[in-house]
Amino acid sequence: MTQVTVQPDGITFEANVGETLMGAAQARGLYWPTTCGGQGVCTTCLSEVVAGHEALNDMGRSERKTLVNERGEAILKRPMRLACQATCLNNTPIVLNKNGVRPAGTL
Repeated sequence: MTQVTVQPDGITFEANVGETLMGAAQARGLYWPTTCGGQGVCTTCLSEVVAGHEALNDMGRSERKTLVNERGEAILKRPMRLACQATCLNNTPIVLNKNGVRPAGTL
């Protein structure tokens, strides 16, 4: 299991190898902001990877295309990932910055 911490609120959850960050959070009762429902075509779930880059799969072609189309080429120079596309590869802890992640059902 990979421990994932989401700042600035310090929310922590565990993700299995092979799960996306957003999918793991949702499976554990957390709300993760999304517009497209995890299809990788919006950037609502965009998160900054503060630590644990090596625990995530490489960015795929469609994720890269979405980021460039929605946010511009410069976004690729920052440690940003779509949480619906970033998959856990190992048990290295991950730290993200993403506003709006919270227990489901809370405002």
